[in-house]
Amino acid sequence: MTLQPRCEDVETAEGVALTVTGVAQVKIMTEKELLAVACEQFLGKNVQDIKNVVLQTLEGHLRSILGTLTVEQIYQDRDQFAKLVREVAAPDVGRMGIEILSFTIKDVYDKVDYLSSLGKTQTAVVQRDADIGVAEAERDAGIREAECKKEMLDVKFMADTKIADSKRAFELQKSAFSEEVNVKTAEAQLAYELQGAREQQKIRQEEIEIEVVQRKKQIAVETQEILRTDKELIATVRRPAEAEAHRIQQIAEGEKVKQVLLAQAEAEKIRKIGEAEAAVIEAMGKAEAERMKLKAEAYQKYGDSAKMALVLEALPQIAAKVAAPLTKVDEIVVLSGDNNKVTSEVNRLLAELPASVHALTGVDLSKIPLIKKATGAQV
Repeated sequence: MTLQPRCEDVETAEGVALTVTGVAQVKIMTEKELLAVACEQFLGKNVQDIKNVVLQTLEGHLRSILGTLTVEQIYQDRDQFAKLVREVAAPDVGRMGIEILSFTIKDVYDKVDYLSSLGKTQTAVVQRDADIGVAEAERDAGIREAECKKEMLDVKFMADTKIADSKRAFELQKSAFSEEVNVKTAEAQLAYELQGAREQQKIRQEEIEIEVVQRKKQIAVETQEILRTDKELIATVRRPAEAEAHRIQQIAEGEKVKQVLLAQAEAEKIRKIGEAEAAVIEAMGKAEAERMKLKAEAYQKYGDSAKMALVLEALPQIAAKVAAPLTKVDEIVVLSGDNNKVTSEVNRLLAELPASVHALTGVDLSKIPLIKKATGAQV
């Protein structure tokens, strides 16, 4: 329950009438004994009746505590005032089974402007003290400023001297430091570059290791993919292909047997034909041989006359073969102004004819009387 106790025109310890309002949060205790006490006190009453009883109790204690405190204590330390009210009122309301959860002072004011006057007086005192403080501070500041200027000049002269000495020492030290810094900088730069090279080498080594691992994984994946592809090929290509190959092989073997049988039949046919043709050729050969035998016996019987007849039979054929290229020539023109020379050339060719026939056939035409006489007369 929320209660708002209010005490109007209550005189303080100094006799100043104040009006004070507060806010309290209370509840009925739930412990068994205290709950029984609350039931005994408030059984049959409604919530508003309970609020009125607790509110009157709080207002009574608030009045009594206001009479023991000054206005300054009440106004300036409200938390302590509220705490004191809770501590004094808690036992009384507790005996009724009520617990004070919180109590705060909401407002404090009066009808005679005492608090306002108190504030003005305090404000004037504060303002006076502030003005005095400002004047004293300005005075002290002027004195301190003069002293500081004197000290500043003294220190300045001493400082200028020390500055010159310090500047010279600084320049010397600066040169030494610069030299040392340059050396250290060069060493640090060299060490940095060396460390950078080492780090780059480490990074490259790590990259190589990562690449190796990735390549191994890729190889493993590719190996699995090859196995999967191989199995897929076995299932989808190889086994059907093997079945088709077996079928084709069976067909090929049947065709092969067929071709072998056909070839054997053809070979048998050719062999039979060959044997027949061989028998014919053999018979013809035997007949030709018999003919040649008889011709040879006739040639042997007639001697040179037979050979001469053979040569004379062959001469037209030899002449035809020699003159074959001339069949394609339409006309032959002999360019010579000497008719006797043409005749001599023809005679020369005729004279050489027996030698050519002897070289080709072995027959010497010059020994035949008719031929000898013809060639000797240059017919």
